[in-house]
Parts: sequence; C-alpha cells; structure tokens
Amino acid sequence: MYEGFGIRRSVESFGEAVLDELKDRFEKIDRIAEKNQLKVIAAMQKNKASEACLGTSTGYGYNDLGRDTLESIYADVFHTEDALVRPQITCGTHALSLALSAILRPGDELLSPVGKPYDTLEEVIGIRPAAGSLAEFGITYAQADLKEDGSFDYEAIEKAINERTALVTIQRSKGYQSRPSFSVEQIGELIAFVKKKKPGVKVMVDNCYGEFVEENEPSDVGADMVVGSLIKNPGGGLAPTGGYIAGTKECIELVAHRLTSPGLGKEVGASLGILPSYYQGLFLAPTVTASAEKSAVFAAKLYEKLGFMAIPAGEEERHDIIQALTLKTPEAVEAFCGGIQAASPIDSHVTPVPWDMPGYDSPVIMAAGAFVSGSSIELSADGPMREPYNVYFQGGLTWYHGKLGILMSLEYMVRRGCISEKNLERMAE
Repeated sequence: MYEGFGIRRSVESFGEAVLDELKDRFEKIDRIAEKNQLKVIAAMQKNKASEACLGTSTGYGYNDLGRDTLESIYADVFHTEDALVRPQITCGTHALSLALSAILRPGDELLSPVGKPYDTLEEVIGIRPAAGSLAEFGITYAQADLKEDGSFDYEAIEKAINERTALVTIQRSKGYQSRPSFSVEQIGELIAFVKKKKPGVKVMVDNCYGEFVEENEPSDVGADMVVGSLIKNPGGGLAPTGGYIAGTKECIELVAHRLTSPGLGKEVGASLGILPSYYQGLFLAPTVTASAEKSAVFAAKLYEKLGFMAIPAGEEERHDIIQALTLKTPEAVEAFCGGIQAASPIDSHVTPVPWDMPGYDSPVIMAAGAFVSGSSIELSADGPMREPYNVYFQGGLTWYHGKLGILMSLEYMVRRGCISEKNLERMAE
C-alpha cells in the first residue's frame, strides 16, 4: 500500500523495524488518553451538555446556553474556577496577547523565567517594536534564561523578581528553540518557587501543544491562567478557529472585559453556529492528541537512528506534541517538509517553500495540507530557515496518517540525497 504513494520498500521496511521497538511506549500513551477521555466525558455529563447546547446565537449572543455550558465544561476539564472559549479569539498568539493585556497595567513588569518567548510574542511584548505592543503602554519585560542543560536558573529568577513584577509567563512548549519542553511537574515546582518569592503574583502558562499529553494540566499545579488555541490539541481537529483561557474567576473576568468591552465581559459574543465542532472536537481531543504523540515518538526514534538529533529524544517522556529534529542543512528541511506536504489529504500537490511570514524574524517554511488553515493538530511541519536548521513536526489526527507522513518525509530525504538509500537498506536488515 505504501508503494502506491511512491514510498520505496527500503523506507517502509526501516519504518517497520523502528515501530517494533515502540509497542510499550504506544500503550502508555493510550492509557493516558483513556484517562483524559473519561475526564472530558465526566465534565460534559456534569454540566448536562445537551442537544440544545449545539444550537447557535447571533448578534450580541446574550443567553447563549451552548457557549456558557462549554465554558463550564472547560473549567471542569482544567480544574479552574472559570473559562473563556470563544471563536472571537483568533489564534494562540491572540489568546496570549489578550491574557497579558488584561492583567498588566502601565508600570508593571512581565517576567519570563524560561528564557526567550515564542517568536510571535516578541512583537506583542515589544521586544521587537510593533504598534500596540505592551511596551507602548509602559509595561516592561524581563527574562531569566535557562541553564545550559535546559533547567530553570532559580538564582537568576529570584534576582529578576521585583516590586513591579505583576505577571509571570511560562511557555510550556519549546517553540522554535532547542530547549526541552516542560512537564506539568516542573511547571508546578517553578510556580511554587515564584509564588513563595512574591505571594500574589499572577502566573500564566502558555499551554499550546501540551493539552492532554499528561494526566494533569498546569492549572492543577498552581497556574492562575492556562492559555491555548482551539486549532491545536483541545479542538480535536474539528474546531475551525478560536482559543481558550481557563483560570481563576478574577483573571477570566479581566480577560473577558478585555476581549469584549468594559462592562460587557462574558455576557456578549455570539457563537455563530460553531459550537458543534467545539463540543465534538473537545470530545475527540484526548485520542487525537494521542495520535499526534505517537507520530512524534515515531519521528524521533526513526530520525535518531539515522544520526539526527531529536528533541525530545525517542526514549524521553513527552510533555507536548512537538518534535524538533535537527536536520543540519536547508535542503534537508525543505525535503522533510515536502514529504509531509505530499502525504496530506489536502494540497498534497503543493510544494512548500520558505517565505517571510508575519511575526517572524527569518523566512519560515511550513508544510500544512490541512482541513483547517494553519491547524497544527493536523499533520504539519515547519521551521525557520536558520542554523541549526531545525524542523518542528507536530500533529496527526490519526496515527496512520502520522505514520504515512513520516515515511513520506524519509522518502523525500532519500530522493534528494539527504540520506543514503544503501545505508537505509543496511539498517533495515
């Protein structure tokens, strides 16, 4: 069957040899998915999700039963006091920007204790100048870099906390960096340290790509807000747009008034017929996330055997769905992304090329033949075209599609001379 996709026998054989080593790992992923599936169903039943919740609202959106019930479900899933789940939140960066601007005031300082934030947040914060940045409103920024081994530098963090520190932001996933992603346990330890040094400080966790990978979420270990995108894990591949913020009542009220208008808050915001995809997407999210994890583990293990560095390594515990691979050359990055695109159900005939994408400081290549534009819970790969030429692979609504994508990426690497077929055949024996 794989030969029908143009994948040579040596590539398929090598992939099958790698998979033989992953059975126990896949079983563990499935056990976590089962627990998270039950958690989601329990939250839906507790809040009496009904057919009436799948309706729509227009205009102001007053008394939208489905919207309000869904937000209560999210609050229960994430074990928080309240939540905001809206199509008016356009993406993960928007959700993060919304949360930051809702909490911070002129004269406050934002602290990142985990080093540099994701590229698109640089303009939000004002690290790179941009209209409407936090810096333009007199909000300053400080960061404590990680140690060389990727661990927290608690001494530097303690020095960075001061009387103006109002919000601490923790990015769970690695973004376009080579550092490890953080476990919920690690995040909990960091939150406890920060709050001990400055009681009352708010902590926000950028939870993008991490939802349902572990049994617990950062909100279970002290985060005041967890923030994410619905076209990543929690949307289950069905949500066509949107974002969520779950947290304390105080924080969510402030965010709601920033999203709509002071005095209006959560009371307005029409759902516009989008709720069925939100409900069903959340229902599917634990198993879809498990498929993406399996795809990431397979990619790490396969490319490690070929001599490439994988972050995290194939044997490491995972804390998000992103798999970073250091491919060493721009040609290899383009070949990898070309293979992922060729395995897509949508736009498989398109060739991804690097381009100057808004919000980034270097050309970015993106392979994303997705049903939802930009959806990174669907099979995708991307990366900035700069040294050390890392590619970031994520997603896969089904494990079998993820498997096809990885095999196709390897096929394209062989075709373009980035990997020797003779070496591949020898290793597959």
